[in-house]
Amino acid sequence: MSYKEVYANWKSDPEGFWMQAAEAIDWDQKPTQALTQKGEGLFEWFADSKVNTCWNAVDRHVEAGHGDRVAIIYDSPVTNSKRNITFAELQDKVARLAGALRAQGVEKGDRVLIYMPMVPEALQAMLACGRIGAIHSVVFGGFAANELAVRIDDAKPKAILAASCGIEPGRVVEYKPLLDGAIEAATHKPTFCAILQREQKTADLIEGRDLDWAEFQQGVTPAECLPVEGNHPSYILYTSGTTGQPKGVIRHTAGQLVALNWTMKAIYNVAPDDVFWAASDVGWVVGHSYICYGPLIHGNTTVVFEGKPVGTPDAGTFWRVISEHKVTSFFTAPTAFRAVKREDPTGALVKDYDLSSLKQVYLAGERADPDTIEWAQTQLGVPVIDHWWQTETGWAIAANPLGIEELPIKLGSPAVPMPGYDVEILDDAGHPVAAGELGAIAIKLPLPPGTLPTLWNAEERFKSSYLNTFPGYYETGDAGMKDEEGYLYIMARTDDVINVAGHRLSTGAMEEVLANHPDVAECAVIGVSDALKGQMPVGFLCLNAGVDRPQDDVVREVVQLVRQQIGPVAAFKMATVVDRLPKTRSGKILRGTMAAIADETAWKMPATIDDPAILDEITVALKGIGLAGA
Repeated sequence: MSYKEVYANWKSDPEGFWMQAAEAIDWDQKPTQALTQKGEGLFEWFADSKVNTCWNAVDRHVEAGHGDRVAIIYDSPVTNSKRNITFAELQDKVARLAGALRAQGVEKGDRVLIYMPMVPEALQAMLACGRIGAIHSVVFGGFAANELAVRIDDAKPKAILAASCGIEPGRVVEYKPLLDGAIEAATHKPTFCAILQREQKTADLIEGRDLDWAEFQQGVTPAECLPVEGNHPSYILYTSGTTGQPKGVIRHTAGQLVALNWTMKAIYNVAPDDVFWAASDVGWVVGHSYICYGPLIHGNTTVVFEGKPVGTPDAGTFWRVISEHKVTSFFTAPTAFRAVKREDPTGALVKDYDLSSLKQVYLAGERADPDTIEWAQTQLGVPVIDHWWQTETGWAIAANPLGIEELPIKLGSPAVPMPGYDVEILDDAGHPVAAGELGAIAIKLPLPPGTLPTLWNAEERFKSSYLNTFPGYYETGDAGMKDEEGYLYIMARTDDVINVAGHRLSTGAMEEVLANHPDVAECAVIGVSDALKGQMPVGFLCLNAGVDRPQDDVVREVVQLVRQQIGPVAAFKMATVVDRLPKTRSGKILRGTMAAIADETAWKMPATIDDPAILDEITVALKGIGLAGA
């Protein structure tokens, strides 16, 4: 069946399409209907079913006689270690961890925060929560203490599962002091923390609160899988909000199972025993959907890689992993390929490895520039597929569905909408625009299974963030266009969330940090184009009157503040002092215009600008830090 036929099948009978996809899942109680309409733009999928995530990701493969199949390949060049975990071993480890959590009082509906590096225990923690109906919230290990504290106060976890440290090339990052600082800063306190002690740096445990990972699992009764309602949250994953207050995206159990399982063949073109590798982190949505859940639900082997595209030890590390573990489908961010290309522009290291197992490569997390895609296709000789999705959707909105049909690749486009997504390009009034015209990208409701049904404890914020701008649609927050053949082009964010190396970060959150500096009167942060990371934040500081310190000192201090309060992941290194910021007459800072000047892209003088001369001052300031054609 062609892509057009599959998409038409979905469109003619959306509920029938997803009920058929649901046949591939093991249900304790089958759904009697696919979609429940709750009103006000709210929907739930398979709500009347009973099902367990961990059973579908682990136990059913053992029951089917595949216990000896490798579930997880752990490959860690930073610790020089590798190991394989079979489905039978994974079942044992997860059941024991789930039993240990239950013995400490963790029950269905309780939240468990996971703060871990790229180790198999992170996946075991996620699966153990699913086994007993606990709701996990994974926080990326690079996040600073106060960002972690905000998430603790929002999710109110009963337990926190953490590691003593993470390992970066050339340095060990201690997690425990960050965790202790976060718990101290948070109003909510967890009942206990379980700490995985890593030999590179063991952590001091606090008596009465902290438990040793290995010790607290000893002698416990392994937990069986607890069936939960189809609309029971599997997890909360925090994404940047424009206010600086993170948004807790939730994922319902049944919809996630059905959608992710469907995507593994339809989009990523893998058979159940193929090796699938998403080179991301468990702290991001890719890690949830395509390191942990998607591959394991589908019966694939998943790779947990603890390393970097370059420097561990060189720009050939991706090719080594693919060759050694016979990876069929590989998923990474364009940033990673740009880093590899910068180190090895001619692809000399590619030739050192046998990549015959590799059938396709997928890029996501930011716009994949044509140059990077062409380089990768030339070096690897396989389709390199850009596809587009969001933390909120959990899986691809638009892709080239290789498991259905390989469509022609159009550079600069993530191809076509997937079944489940009725994508429209709208003008400001909410009317569809013609092919080739730029507008706001919106998706007709209902969204498909596996997408966010709402935000954690914030239904009104969910409506105001996503539903209210265009009634009847989900607002993606991205701007773009469709061509005559229905291919999508994603051009820009329509808000102030920027994309640094595939990580969505709020410039608003950074501005809050800058504004807290005692010498800063006013500030703005914009995202400027960066050849390696996609975008980089740049800060503009207006200092208080009477500040007679060297401006360089203030810049150095604000850079350090962002590093402390948001974390190194923000990659905030550039700031400049200006006398004033360009604004509209109503007081809105013209961030888009500033970014266009920095990137040397075409821009029009805003009709509502208060004083056009300020833009000349901004240009001079940008040239002073090496931007705007300096």
